[in-house]
Amino acid sequence: MKIKKAVITAAARGERLYPVADTIQKAMLPVIDTDGLHKPAIQIIAEEAFSSGIEELGVVCAPGDGDRYIRAFTSLRDNLVSSFKGVDWAKKEAEKIDHLLSRVHFAEQREPLGYGHAIYCAREFVNNEPFLLLLGDYLYVSNVAQKRCAAQLLELANQENCSVSAVNPTIEHQISRYGTLTGKQVANRNGVYQIEKIIEKPSLSVAELELQTPGLRVGYYLCFFGMHVFTPAIFDILQKYIAQGGTNIMLTPALQQLAEAETYLALEVKGNRYDLSRRHGLLRAQIALGLAGEANSETLTTIVELLAEANSRTV
Repeated sequence: MKIKKAVITAAARGERLYPVADTIQKAMLPVIDTDGLHKPAIQIIAEEAFSSGIEELGVVCAPGDGDRYIRAFTSLRDNLVSSFKGVDWAKKEAEKIDHLLSRVHFAEQREPLGYGHAIYCAREFVNNEPFLLLLGDYLYVSNVAQKRCAAQLLELANQENCSVSAVNPTIEHQISRYGTLTGKQVANRNGVYQIEKIIEKPSLSVAELELQTPGLRVGYYLCFFGMHVFTPAIFDILQKYIAQGGTNIMLTPALQQLAEAETYLALEVKGNRYDLSRRHGLLRAQIALGLAGEANSETLTTIVELLAEANSRTV
């Protein structure tokens, strides 16, 4: 199947980033990308999608945020054009923003009814097509030269014509942060699993009993990476939960039903994800992007200098 559309969920207000997210949308926080340029986080996520072959982008946002995004990006583009006339990098960056503005659509989540509900808000945009799902507060760094994390996921989904979720083997003391799953490894497919069971943020005792995956290192479990390709079937499943009138529609129970209803695979993506909403998450993401990009040497030097300064203060 050909996946042309991507959805970015960016409706949450970013309570964990208070007070900065009280004055600016957390998806607009500036980060230096691998090309050495400052960009809003959501632009880096969008470029992850576009660079992997996505043609249209749907952003699920809070009421009124769509216009705020458009104004912010229009201002960024205009400032690049007026302040850096004739500068090649600025011209290219302005063109990227123009491309983003011409390809982005917005869907409002009018009430905070959970992550599953936020995804459901994109149903009209998706229009019964398969789609790539990305999180608005995750940045992704690939370990494969010239192949983004999203491109790895889309490649398998296109080949197998089914839903695929990206996963990372995660050490046991961290699994309480993530949706965690188990399944059977697909024959002749290294790092590909047929999903059987999913539990949201399990305790270690539950994981030890129910989520062990043969072939992984001892003490490691398959945890969601924050990146998925779904068939439109996910919306029919979510609709049933919404019809029950809950106030927190979760995605994980719907994914368990998806795994029981149709082929649903997990792929060990070669890369890492960085949650900007975690404590020091923005710092960790910035260091990772710096080490993976053109500013590798500068980033390493800065880290060494900071460690030396910290060490000198403790002596």
